[in-house]
Amino acid sequence: MKKIASILFAVSLLLSVCVHAQIKAVNPAEFHGAVADKKLYKVVYQLNSDDDKVIKATMKNMMNALEDPRLKGKLEAELVVHGGGVAVFKKDGPYEAQLKALQAKGVILAECENTLRERRISKDELFDFISFVPSGNGELIIRQQQGWAMVHP
Repeated sequence: MKKIASILFAVSLLLSVCVHAQIKAVNPAEFHGAVADKKLYKVVYQLNSDDDKVIKATMKNMMNALEDPRLKGKLEAELVVHGGGVAVFKKDGPYEAQLKALQAKGVILAECENTLRERRISKDELFDFISFVPSGNGELIIRQQQGWAMVHP
């Protein structure tokens, strides 16, 4: 019995050494991030906060992704706004230039119609260059099932 236990221990030790030998430490100087080897990537960003810092961070994150040299020209993006996030699309807000810059890069800007109804906000209060979806959550569910990456900064 001792002999079998010794053999099993030796075999497991050998397997452990073999597995660890295949795992190599990554040299930080050689690592440059994931390779974007697909022709197209799709991402939907969710914005449901009226916090200025969250709004600005969301738009900055989107612009950073669009400008990433690995993704440039390969990224289809959508900003889905619902709840408090509706502040980003209001004409009296400070975000028009950033939104137009995102849209110029092909970003779909989509506002939830449920939010407008629940908060009694007229479409006339919002920029005329945005689109509408019946439900922000519905849009997120559909996009996720279509394989879009989901980002909620």
